[in-house]
Amino acid sequence: MSTALELGDDALIAAQRLAEWCSRAPEMEEDIALANIALDQLGAARLFLTYAGEQVHKTEDDLAYLRDDREFRNALLVELDNGDFAVTIGKLLFLAVYQRLRYERLAAGGDPRLAEIGAKARKESLYHVEHAALWTVRLGDGTDESHRRMQAAIDALWPYTHELFEGDEADLRPPWLAEITTTLAEATLSVPADGWAPNGGRRGVHTEALSKLLAEMQVLHRAHPGATW
Repeated sequence: MSTALELGDDALIAAQRLAEWCSRAPEMEEDIALANIALDQLGAARLFLTYAGEQVHKTEDDLAYLRDDREFRNALLVELDNGDFAVTIGKLLFLAVYQRLRYERLAAGGDPRLAEIGAKARKESLYHVEHAALWTVRLGDGTDESHRRMQAAIDALWPYTHELFEGDEADLRPPWLAEITTTLAEATLSVPADGWAPNGGRRGVHTEALSKLLAEMQVLHRAHPGATW
């Protein structure tokens, strides 16, 4: 259950954060693109949470709407506030490369259900990686101001990437780092030095940002339990 729950929570919270850009992106085409990526993330979340829920006799809605923050197992990276557009692109780049690597591993793994979900989600994550990389290069190798903001975003987010590779996923960090380094080099951005590395999300210890996000995401379901369209 832990793998399905972790990846489901990552995708669910990422979807919610990306959806916050709806009607607020810097251009109309990007508004649609981020909304579509949010829908992809939500679709993956539903598949993972449905599988996780079956093992504890709960539905995907139960897991999405009826848990408090201490019961969520998403990485801290995905729950952080969107910040400016550069921060959102940095988060998406780091997350999407990680997700693609995890999904590829699942697709080749021994759990048939997770393998099926991983194979499907991997195809979508390829686009997410490409989209985030294109914007990272566009901003990093753009104007002085866009370069400054993109580098600031990379620097601020970097500490949170270490949590993605705790435990059994530690061997995925080298290929992740190689791909990220290539993209940052093309964007004329520097790879930050490793140092402070906050964690706890996988154990249910989160920032206050998640509590605020869940309050908004869960309010309707909790206000009208059992309601259907």
